[in-house]
This record gives sequence, C-alpha cells and structure tokens, in this order.
Amino acid sequence: MMDRIGEAIVGRGVAEQRFDTTCEGRTVPAIYWRPERVDGATPVVLLGHGGTLHKRTDYILAVARWLAARHGVSSIAIDGPVHGDRRDADAATDAESVFTDFLEAWKRPETVDETIRDFQAALAAVEAEHPVGSVGYFGLSMGTMIGAPLIAAEPRIEAAVLGLMGPWGSVAERLRRDAPAVGCPVRFLMQWDDELIDRELAFELFDLLGTTDKSLRANPGPHGAVPPAEMRDVPNFLAEHLD
Repeated sequence: MMDRIGEAIVGRGVAEQRFDTTCEGRTVPAIYWRPERVDGATPVVLLGHGGTLHKRTDYILAVARWLAARHGVSSIAIDGPVHGDRRDADAATDAESVFTDFLEAWKRPETVDETIRDFQAALAAVEAEHPVGSVGYFGLSMGTMIGAPLIAAEPRIEAAVLGLMGPWGSVAERLRRDAPAVGCPVRFLMQWDDELIDRELAFELFDLLGTTDKSLRANPGPHGAVPPAEMRDVPNFLAEHLD
C-alpha cells in the first residue's frame, strides 16, 4: 500500500508521483512514473540508482521520462540503503559521507535481501493502485549490486540492463552465487577505464549471468562516464523486451 502519497506532477506526457511504503518496519521512499494517459496495464521498470546518488538522480529521471513518454512504460525508483530520503535529517549528504555509509551498509549480510524486499514492496504498492504488466530492471554500479540478486529472486522480471559492477567488495560472493540464476535478456554496460571496478571483474560477472540472451557493451572512460548515447538506448532496449 502506498503511504504518504504526493500529488502527481504532470508534464510532457509523463506523470511523476512521490510516495512512501513500508516493508518490515522500514520506510521505503519511492517515485512512480507513468505515461500521462494510461489505458489498462503498463509494463513497469524497477530503477536502481548508483552509490552516493538517489532515486531522482539525473540519469534515473531521464530513463524514467523516456520510458513513459516514448514507450508508454511506467517505472519505479526507490532510495537505496543510507541514500536519499533514507538519510537522517542531520546526516551529511556530501558524496564522501554517503560513500562511507554505503560501504558500512553493504557489510551487513542482510542488506541485499532487505533491499530486494523493499523493491518488491514498492512494486506491490504501485500494483495495488495501478494495473501492472511485465516487469524490467535497470541499475548500474550499486544498482547492479542490488539488481542481479533481485532478478534472481523475482521471476516477473523479463529484461534488464546492468553493469559497472563485478564480484566486488562485501557482495562479491553473493553476486557470484546469484548471477547464474539471471535468466532474462540482459544488456551489460562497462567502462573500459573504470577506476572502481576492474574490467576483469566486469567480464567475470557478465560471464556468470545465466542467460544466453546477453550482450556486453564497453566504452572508453572512467566509472561515471557512460556515454549519453548509451544511456539513451537503455529505455529502447527495455521497451523492446517488455509487453
């Protein structure tokens, strides 16, 4: 169920609605985007932001709007653990402080499964209010730390875009365990000069993905420099695979 539902903001063919839901006592801050005019069920893409960012960071917002306006596909983003509206009012919000808290949060073995259930709770809250068709997923970097286990656990996900991640840090073994259970079509993005995730780790995760319908797209540049053209093609790929 949606709690504390904000007023829908409508413009350029897209309706954006802020809401909270609850999961196991946790408040899950979320945003739901949909086409301005909806007739029946729409596909929904779950959007996972990167580390130190939040549910309405620029590239998440761009993908959500493109999906709704160009393809008639809705989407949902939530704030990841210790990010965005999950941070205490008096907590520092600079990238360095958030990154430190991010590292600590992901040392907890429960974080992955809690975040999976948070995404499922947000999807259920939307579905209680709006008909939902097929489901997709998009998430890079921390979004893939969440996304690969989520896809393995959620059979409704029919297509995904992942990347900028490999078996790394405290989630390395979890990703190695869950990646073979990813059976949907996947596009995987990597940056050839990634200063955070060694390219061999990215290759390893791509290779571990269980699906045979997968492609890897590599571009020069550091971790945060995925080319705009690559990002613009993310909604196109997802829409092609969702009913």
